[in-house]
Amino acid sequence: MLVWTRRSRLLLWLAFGVLFGVVIAAPLAMVGLAAVAGTWNGVLPAEYTTGHLADAVSGDALASALVSVQTGLIASLAAVVCGAWAALAARSAPAPVRRVVDTVLHLPVAVPSVVVGLSLLVAFSQPPFLLNGTRWIVLVAHLVIVLPFGYGVVSAALDRADPVLADVAASLGASPARVLLRVRLPLLLPALSAAASLALALSMGEVGATIMLYPPDWRTLPVSVFAQTDRGEVFLASASTAVLLGLTLVGLLTLGAARGRAAER
Repeated sequence: MLVWTRRSRLLLWLAFGVLFGVVIAAPLAMVGLAAVAGTWNGVLPAEYTTGHLADAVSGDALASALVSVQTGLIASLAAVVCGAWAALAARSAPAPVRRVVDTVLHLPVAVPSVVVGLSLLVAFSQPPFLLNGTRWIVLVAHLVIVLPFGYGVVSAALDRADPVLADVAASLGASPARVLLRVRLPLLLPALSAAASLALALSMGEVGATIMLYPPDWRTLPVSVFAQTDRGEVFLASASTAVLLGLTLVGLLTLGAARGRAAER
């Protein structure tokens, strides 16, 4: 009941502002300042430069950014397709089978990403599935990590969806494929877009499994940021982080616009 008073609401907003500023805004601001810092010997940079940002969008850094974009798009698309298919299939399965599917598909969330990376490294380092040293093992790792979120979002949307619409379409003579394409999937478009946004954001920032698996020709931007920081190139790492944040934000805004149009439909 305290939240209904004016004073309590102000205190809640103040607490939220302090928490948001300390945990989110301040670190992001420091990364932004470091990305354009020439020298930094005090509280704020003494000199500013755009040289680090120019380096972050050229050469190996640009190649890593393109690899991250490709990996994120492929992983998020695969996670949405596989997650939606699994959610729809589990919906018509018996309850014990559905519980098993839920457990298996949510298992990667319960373990650290380095465990996923090590598991794939052991599983795909021998014929006939020799993927170690190729870009495909990185893509598989990202899919394994983001698939639970794609499945969970679509599964939750199915729980809220009204089954009467599909039943009415089927009673009017529509085939199962037509019901799926014209009724079920259109109703799930906002959830599919949300699942793609979440999967893209997670894939773009994934580093734990990737750093164990990536080949020299498929290094993502988070791995490059880790390497730059390890070499002491903090300003360049901050600029690369700013580029990574920008690319992720563009992807999320694009998917958010698509989700808005899908909701209107």
